[in-house]
Amino acid sequence: MPGLINATTLVFSTLTAWLCLWTASHASLGWAVLAVWGFSIINHVPFSLMHEAVHGSGASSPRGNWLLGIVSGWAFPTSFSMQRLAHLGHHQRNRTDAELYDYFLPGQSRLARNILLYLGNLLGLYWCSVVMGNLLYLLAPGMYRSQFFVSRVAPALGFGPYVKDLVKLSPSRVWTEIALASSYQAALVYWLDLSLIGYLACNFAFALHWSVLQYADHAWSSRDIRNGAWNLKVLAPFRWLALNYHYHLAHHQHPHVRWYHLPKYVDYNLRQPSFWRVYFSLWKGVRPAPPMGSPADLGFLFPADKPAGNSTEK
Repeated sequence: MPGLINATTLVFSTLTAWLCLWTASHASLGWAVLAVWGFSIINHVPFSLMHEAVHGSGASSPRGNWLLGIVSGWAFPTSFSMQRLAHLGHHQRNRTDAELYDYFLPGQSRLARNILLYLGNLLGLYWCSVVMGNLLYLLAPGMYRSQFFVSRVAPALGFGPYVKDLVKLSPSRVWTEIALASSYQAALVYWLDLSLIGYLACNFAFALHWSVLQYADHAWSSRDIRNGAWNLKVLAPFRWLALNYHYHLAHHQHPHVRWYHLPKYVDYNLRQPSFWRVYFSLWKGVRPAPPMGSPADLGFLFPADKPAGNSTEK
């Protein structure tokens, strides 16, 4: 009963997120800080559920799967249709030249790539750019779909191939999904009487967590579309709260396996870097890109080891 499991998970995570938002706006400083941190963790649950729906694993029926994806997207907030197309594109472009944020290619500016890495993945701009792009689509869909935005702005932000695909979606469907997500966020602010500082603090904390996790599970892995990811080590409660999202290599190898079955597909004999090891390594900045097909840079992640092996080797 994947639909029932995921719907129940969504309800409980949503209620917990509401409590965190309210506490961040109305409680004393100590409780507010704890609530902000809690929100950054718990708000990844609906994103993970939307991720399940993207792969058609969120519910038993296509209609239930689509409904789960749309409603889960409200917490981000984003359009499920856009997320679905973008994420499936990620599975096609993973670790290729079109999607490589830990390295820089010949002819690329190392400084510019570092700016994208630091601001985007490490300082939360990745999440902010997605949300701002949705707002642009909501308020000025013609601008988002314009040749200037598709050919100039999106590539400068590192989203060129994605936006080129996204503008092919039905404008009315995407606009409606973004409008629903925006209305949900506005309703939260009104009904929970959220303060601007509390609301922004919670979402910025989530932006920091979400943005870095999107690449910590890929950085320095083998340049292979299917195997270019990690099964990251992380404390079990945090992995559970992310619905096993840290088992990203297993997911890329078996994208249609549901989150609660994913641990069965993890090869625990393979090297598993910790989330924090990869996170701190990213602060060292981008490096020259090895050719496609190169093994993972284990020597960079584990300096004491010999730089041999890849993400699918023991």
